Amino acid sequence: MAVTTEEQIEDVRRLVASIPAGFVATYGDIAEAAGLSSARTVGWIMRIDSADLPWHRVIGASGKPAAQIARRQIAQLELEGVPIRDGRIDMKTARHEF
Repeated sequence: MAVTTEEQIEDVRRLVASIPAGFVATYGDIAEAAGLSSARTVGWIMRIDSADLPWHRVIGASGKPAAQIARRQIAQLELEGVPIRDGRIDMKTARHEF
């Protein structure tokens, strides 16, 4: 397994911080923009170092939040005007492009 560098962590943090209110990005979008080989690396970085970031704007590719954070994440996204239908983010409308 490749070691994740501080530079890669900072790249992911910068990208997450750049997602504007009212939009979301997937873990895969962020991985691609950061030049990482896996969306899982972004998930790991978010898990260890995202408390001061708009973490709620990062979503899985399906547009459905993880069950353990779904209520909180959807509530925050709704406040920002993100279109949500049946518990899923409308990715066609809300997806941020880097």
